[in-house]
Amino acid sequence: MEVQKNVERLIQTLKDEDELVQIQSLSLLEEIGEPAVYQLISALDDENKDIRKGAARVLGEISDERAIEPLIEALSDENKWVRRESSTALSKMGDEAVDPLIRILEDDDWRVRGAAAWALGNIRDKKALKPLIKAMNDDSGFVRGGAAFAVGQIGGEEAEEALELALDDKSGYVRKVAQNYLSRG
Repeated sequence: MEVQKNVERLIQTLKDEDELVQIQSLSLLEEIGEPAVYQLISALDDENKDIRKGAARVLGEISDERAIEPLIEALSDENKWVRRESSTALSKMGDEAVDPLIRILEDDDWRVRGAAAWALGNIRDKKALKPLIKAMNDDSGFVRGGAAFAVGQIGGEEAEEALELALDDKSGYVRKVAQNYLSRG
């Protein structure tokens, strides 16, 4: 019971205006680890964006697979920093997050699709290659850029062929990402 109270206090300090207090709280929550997971998952729904962002960050460091689905839901958060931390956290989950991330490459929200692509790029699992190549044709430049990054991270002959096609993308950013990976040869 004492651990739960301490976790709750630490979660609440994530909204403190003093950055040092926030950093110390994040560090202590990481140190507590697994016993804090359920409360951190609940904190993903807090009204305060700093609490949601911090909870996502710590869940990524703890890398407990129980947080995968809640973090995927957080990819739809109204705050871009919460979405970014959730994507980063998912990329630290490894193999357990690959299938759920592949699944949401089809989400209605371009931000969610893009975040999934970026996370998959950090995981570098080859089974995500074909869905990511498909995502390189998305209507959203953000999604295409994330998919190009991910395809480049995974690499291989099929990835190289897809990146060569991306050299003609209408987005200069996507073209640059593709060129960067192709020039590494």
